[in-house]
Amino acid sequence: MKVLIPSALRSYTDSAYAEACGDTLAEVVADLDRLHPGIAFRMIDEQRRIRRHIRFFVDGRQVRDLDQRMPDDGELIIVQALSGG
Repeated sequence: MKVLIPSALRSYTDSAYAEACGDTLAEVVADLDRLHPGIAFRMIDEQRRIRRHIRFFVDGRQVRDLDQRMPDDGELIIVQALSGG
């Protein structure tokens, strides 16, 4: 699966795109972390919840459940909200 990486997380991948595979969103994130150690912690917290500032979109539809089934050849877009004052 093609994964679009937000600019704030590109220090892990050194690229705007990465490849990862898995049957569920959780498995895709785990595979992404296997290939780019540390990136999953920036998106998923210790209670296995998606962090508040992260959004996942699969083929244009927002996914809020880590157990969501993933298409074999889809595109995952990770969006990270920025905050500050």
